[in-house]
Amino acid sequence: MSGKPELKGRAARLARLLPTGPGQAARTPFVLLVVLLLGGGLICLLVLNSALSEGAFKLEDLQRETKNLTDEEQALQRDIDAYSAPDALQRRARELGMVPGGDPAFLDPDGTVKGVPSPAPGVRQPAAYTPLVLAPEAMTDGPTPTGR
Repeated sequence: MSGKPELKGRAARLARLLPTGPGQAARTPFVLLVVLLLGGGLICLLVLNSALSEGAFKLEDLQRETKNLTDEEQALQRDIDAYSAPDALQRRARELGMVPGGDPAFLDPDGTVKGVPSPAPGVRQPAAYTPLVLAPEAMTDGPTPTGR
């Protein structure tokens, strides 16, 4: 006797379906596969988590840099607005010795002059004031400043 009771009927048919060899040898590769899959999954999650954290730090740095650059842009725009205000332009023009202009004259496309020009108020002109107007060829054909 082998120590196992002999089965009859339906129990004997079911017992034939079960493997009769050692069960440990068949479980070892399966257990190793499951352990390797779980270990690989954990390592992949660790790498993925590290990559996401690195991306979050880069995003935070870029957002901080964007905020600083936006603040700088706004400060520069305020400076431009202050310098281009009419009163600031007028003050700077007076510092440079400029005065408001007189009445202008306009040229029509056919060459006729419209209006009567007048000098700017407060500007002294010599008695025989003639503005110097150079022809375009006089400006290009003359000697160069270096004497070549």
